[in-house]
Amino acid sequence: MTRPEEALHLVAVHAEGEIGKVIVAGAPTIPGRSVLDKLVHLNTVDDGLRRFCILEPRGGPQASAILLLDPIEPGTDAGFIVMQPDTCHAMSGSNAICVTTALLETGRVAMREPETRLVLDTAAGPVPVLATCRAGKCERVQLDMPWSFVVEDGLSFEVEGQGRVEAAIAFGGVFYLLVEAAPLGLDIAPGSARRLVEAGMAILEEAQRRWQPTHPERPGIEGIAYLMFMAESVGRRTNATIMPPGRVDRSPCGTGSSARLALLHARGRANGARATTFHSIIGSQFEAGISATGEVAGRPAIRPWISGRGWIYAEEKLLVDRRDPFLAGHALADVYGPGLDR
Repeated sequence: MTRPEEALHLVAVHAEGEIGKVIVAGAPTIPGRSVLDKLVHLNTVDDGLRRFCILEPRGGPQASAILLLDPIEPGTDAGFIVMQPDTCHAMSGSNAICVTTALLETGRVAMREPETRLVLDTAAGPVPVLATCRAGKCERVQLDMPWSFVVEDGLSFEVEGQGRVEAAIAFGGVFYLLVEAAPLGLDIAPGSARRLVEAGMAILEEAQRRWQPTHPERPGIEGIAYLMFMAESVGRRTNATIMPPGRVDRSPCGTGSSARLALLHARGRANGARATTFHSIIGSQFEAGISATGEVAGRPAIRPWISGRGWIYAEEKLLVDRRDPFLAGHALADVYGPGLDR
């Protein structure tokens, strides 16, 4: 398995409460002529780096490790791949905010005040970034997210222990199953997190058995990655993304917000060009809107934008000791949930 030779240097950032630890030095070279190629290699050939970073004793299920890459796509400034307990993912809005914050505040990309523009290279396509900067700090990050679209709406299926579930599948950088929380008797609130995870994982796993969407223009991005519970009351839109092995995204979720915007647009409820605010389970917020409409392989699509904040809170060094019997990591079901214990 591919692992670092001596040590990994990480900058730990959180975006509106969601942790992304950015690997800024020490990572091995991943084969591939594009970020998508590298993603496929990590997911199908060699997942040693992901396991080293995310599984115990060095990692945990409550954070992402972000592999920072040299830019490949012309006109981009840096690339990244998101590594999580289940697999590596093509795109993440919160993690893109973490990457931008780390790049600018550590000087790896030159900061210009009051605004810095850059483009991130991702497996889901280039992501233009506008960062608001002051006094050497990155105060807010706005992302032009990948083109987002609805794959299927009006799905209805039975889930053992949950009953009949109404859902949609949409792409917002990865594929989402979108489910209204209220019809299932669920409330998006901190005290409901365990119930949301238990219900969400049961529904997600059943949906993953039934549907395997593939991106029509980017083969290699496939399968339903997450489930997002949605709630709306008096104009307040709340998101709770359920992520394997079983936890709630602390942020409002950038790719999930993009998928939800695509669904709202398809249903004629996206408020046109007006911005909307998405709230997370812990009360943090992303501003979001639609910057363009178009098509992806003949499907109606939107180009969402997402805006949020990130904060560096630590720097870490993960050391490699070749005598360590657990360099490949381990995951027990008490923390990582059933299915990832190995």
